[in-house]
Amino acid sequence: MKSADAVVLLRTFMIFAVAYLILAKFNPIITIILLIAALVLDAVDGYFAKYGKVNIETLRLYINHEPPKQKIKPTPYGARLDIAGDRVVEYTMWIVFTIVNIVPLFVLLLIVLRHSFADALMGSRGTSSKMKTKFAQIVYASNIGRGGINVLKAVTYCYLILMYVSNYPALPGYILVTALVAYIMLRGIAEIYDSMKSF
Repeated sequence: MKSADAVVLLRTFMIFAVAYLILAKFNPIITIILLIAALVLDAVDGYFAKYGKVNIETLRLYINHEPPKQKIKPTPYGARLDIAGDRVVEYTMWIVFTIVNIVPLFVLLLIVLRHSFADALMGSRGTSSKMKTKFAQIVYASNIGRGGINVLKAVTYCYLILMYVSNYPALPGYILVTALVAYIMLRGIAEIYDSMKSF
């Protein structure tokens, strides 16, 4: 098993631990630290998939967005496993917040619907790195697009944990959920639009 695939499995198990800690109303700071670590591992598996090993040279290339000196041969299932890991993390968090009555059920169903169709179309033609339309490249595949969604997810999930465990005010949480769902839908539209254009 490649390092990137091992990282995907690790963050999957970590998010299950986060879900348990939320439901148990465990110390929110520890829960949030574990959540952030699981979310950061999404970037780590991408690093391993592209550069293979950690050293000063590969870190420099990664930071400067330069291609690796030596092409790493991925596992045949690596890219799809990464997406599966992303979905497990996301679905787990939405399910937990639906169970504790912070997020309404229709939000969870909307997320599942969006990912099911967008992932199916994307899977039929490759990965986000193969997007052709400018709209999809900016909204979905760019560093700004990827970074924006990851930061918004982290902030939203962390605040919802504080809402449930520490009784933080609900309004900021609902605003964050609305913004995150809107962003997820926009990225889904970009995926579907790009896929349909490719066909």
